[in-house]
Amino acid sequence: MSAFFEALTLFLQTAVQMGTHILFAVLGGMLCEKIGNMNLGIEGMMLLGASVGYFAGLGSANPLVAIFAAGCAGAAGAFIYALITVTLRGNQVVTGLILTIFGTGVSGFLGKSLSGKPLPEAISRAFLPVSVPVLHRIPVIGRVFFEQSPYVLAGMALAGLLYAYFQYTRIGLNARAVGENPGVADASGIPVTRYKYLHIVSGGFLCGLGGAYLSLVFVPRWQENITAGAGWIAVALIIFSTWNPLKAIFAAYVFGALKGVGFKFQNINLSLFGKKLIFYPQLLDMLPYIATILVLVIITCRKKKEYQPPAGLGLPYFREER
Repeated sequence: MSAFFEALTLFLQTAVQMGTHILFAVLGGMLCEKIGNMNLGIEGMMLLGASVGYFAGLGSANPLVAIFAAGCAGAAGAFIYALITVTLRGNQVVTGLILTIFGTGVSGFLGKSLSGKPLPEAISRAFLPVSVPVLHRIPVIGRVFFEQSPYVLAGMALAGLLYAYFQYTRIGLNARAVGENPGVADASGIPVTRYKYLHIVSGGFLCGLGGAYLSLVFVPRWQENITAGAGWIAVALIIFSTWNPLKAIFAAYVFGALKGVGFKFQNINLSLFGKKLIFYPQLLDMLPYIATILVLVIITCRKKKEYQPPAGLGLPYFREER
């Protein structure tokens, strides 16, 4: 039995690690959607963060500089998106897609100079797992959640802070009002444009951090297209988590667990009625994406109010037409 719990703990630890970059991306996208802007450029912002963060890490050998550079790269991409969609009133969907293409191109260009270059040891050491006092002693759960890299712990803490921000702070409630009805929020004296810029850029910063987690912590080396579509999964998981930062933790880690199942079964030999079962890696890689589609179908069919997006999501706001 102890061997079973040990294996279960290791699997769940890996699931948390494999879902952390998704968690940052979901939280970043949620910040954007809460104020009414649908940003489909999460993948591009993650790639910007991954490439710029790795580049900064190689040049500075300082983990804080690498993380900050990654976040700023994502924020810069989000600022471009905000400028086009908020100030210039461009189409949100098209702008998000362009941002993804832009981020893919920039990361590909930088990646030519990053391939084959290992990170400095100072950065690798900075992200080694740490144990949270007392909490890491909790059976199974303690090791799963509280014996992780500081990056992983920061993601969970950030989700809790964002939940409190949107539920209990005046600025967070104002942001939700902007997402529900920007016209009414504007009439109430809330600076709609300022709120949109602040949350879109902050969301881009978090998406950049999600990309940097892959290149600086999880891999950690440069790989072409290192996000492997994680930004698109994050877009879906925002809906899955019903725009709730705490549910985002569950959604991201379930995705990580499904990815972990795929890796685990590739190396297992099983037989049924004397015949060897073959687990094709391509089919196993599809598991998390199939699960995401099924969950989205279920969530969409349930018309409860708490499952619905902000009323103003995706709708441009022109103050002159209020």
